[in-house]
Amino acid sequence: MEIAQLHQLFLEHPTVCTDTRKIEKDCIFFALKGENFNGNSYAAEALKKGAALAVIDEPEYATSDRCLLVENTLETLQKLATFHRKHSQAKVIALTGSNGKTTTKELINAVLSKKYRTIATKGNLNNHIGVPLTLLSIQHDTELAVVEMGANHLKEIDFLCRLAQPDFGYVTNFGKAHLEGFGSKEGIIRGKSELYDYLTAHDKSVFINADDGVQIEKLKSYIKKYGFSSKNHEYYPITLVDADPFVKLKAEETVIASQLIGSYNFTNCAAAVLIGKYFNVALSDIKSAIENYVPSNNRSQIIEKNGHRIILDAYNANPTSMKAALDNFDQMKGTNKTAFLGDMFELGPTADEEHQKIADLVSSLGLKQVFLIGENFKGTDTSIEKFKTFDLLREHLKENPLKEDSLVLVKGSRGMALERILDLL
Repeated sequence: MEIAQLHQLFLEHPTVCTDTRKIEKDCIFFALKGENFNGNSYAAEALKKGAALAVIDEPEYATSDRCLLVENTLETLQKLATFHRKHSQAKVIALTGSNGKTTTKELINAVLSKKYRTIATKGNLNNHIGVPLTLLSIQHDTELAVVEMGANHLKEIDFLCRLAQPDFGYVTNFGKAHLEGFGSKEGIIRGKSELYDYLTAHDKSVFINADDGVQIEKLKSYIKKYGFSSKNHEYYPITLVDADPFVKLKAEETVIASQLIGSYNFTNCAAAVLIGKYFNVALSDIKSAIENYVPSNNRSQIIEKNGHRIILDAYNANPTSMKAALDNFDQMKGTNKTAFLGDMFELGPTADEEHQKIADLVSSLGLKQVFLIGENFKGTDTSIEKFKTFDLLREHLKENPLKEDSLVLVKGSRGMALERILDLL
């Protein structure tokens, strides 16, 4: 089937599903494959549950005239998404970076939706499947689409750019994330810069943090760049006012008091201000959007529980974000400061070195208590309390509960699921 024909069917049934547990009536089911499943085998179930059509790539599963047989289901999904994006009126703003992508995406969407009809990546569905699904959520009246792009190896952002064909883009930062796939900090810079490479090659506009030397160097001769800075008056001036615990920033004469903790969230807010200004959103509306944004999903949340004030930042972790969280925690005012730090994943051969650096950093801070959790932290050379498993930590806390009125930081990679600590406090 030609993509143009499939697109006509999509316009009649403008909802796509890839999971039979989430089938919506009259959707199109795409039978994707994974290491441990074959979506083709679920096509009949999808139709029975209310899907209008099922796109499959194995002929033996074509049990109905509502099954559309294609050569490769994933590639068809991706081609359909690009076709739909090209035939929409929406402008696409792409976003990538090592840290802060999802928060920045949410802030940008909150700001732009004050004036425009927008759509944005749901959650962190930012890979070779998530980006197409986001593009296919563009409506006929969508004006701006904010598309988050994630990557853990070279050429991935380049591929996602060719799918989404962005008109604008922003890289949050170049931190030590996914070192296992990128190989080095230089590899990370090359990989994330593929967004800027695409935009400059197609004469599109880029947004930058002009206080980031890497971004300035990468784009020093490019004209269509728009940046914010707290130092360089050639760019839109935005300054950090305070971050104890919530970020306050100043743009022009307006102070914006966010509900985001940590100075590391300053640039995330500043990017949303800059992009809002570029698209002529009133500064009063920008202020309202940022001040009313509340983080969720274990991202920099502040939780009060049993007399403790807990900073829950357990959605993910890498050496850069871990250091930023600890530096910020060290500067915060509070009593009985206690940190629960979990292993950082996807660091490849640098894992031992990077975990030791964090352990050394923690030893230099004046925290009351620190608990290191996971196999990687267990292997560090430090006198800090270490627990190879979460269960061992649980047993320890049963016998040695935290002192009342503690200020607590919880930080670790997603696989550590450290939000479980809330049940122990």
